[in-house]
Amino acid sequence: MNDNLPELKDIHLPEESLFLWPITYGWWLLAAVVLCTILVVYLIIFLRRKSKKIYALKLLSKLDTNTSQSAAKMSEILRRICVYKYPQASVLFNDEWIQFLNAHCHQKLDNESSLLLLNAPYMKPQKLLEKSANLRKLQDFCLKWIGENL
Repeated sequence: MNDNLPELKDIHLPEESLFLWPITYGWWLLAAVVLCTILVVYLIIFLRRKSKKIYALKLLSKLDTNTSQSAAKMSEILRRICVYKYPQASVLFNDEWIQFLNAHCHQKLDNESSLLLLNAPYMKPQKLLEKSANLRKLQDFCLKWIGENL
């Protein structure tokens, strides 16, 4: 028999750089897919929030302050936002509703505009048209309230 022992090499330990092997293309692709998925989810969430705000502002800008139903429509827009964002506030009425709106906005609603917001659906159109300055103040308040709460 041949003696092959002299031909065997000694045991060598692996180098320290073995644990820093380059990541294969599959792992890079998986990391890119995960990162893109996270970015798309955040983008969708951001756009959904922005779209609600843009839609509410568009509804508000379409209102004509010279019509008798504009104050009632403004109140409806604010209540629709509250149903989405503050469900507990959608059942408020009278002074509680005005206090809630004032608590969630830096600009406060003055007394005449708040009365107009509360009583507009029950007022005669002629009397409502006399208060067009208050309607413009109410529309400005609604713009600021929507901007701060959506």
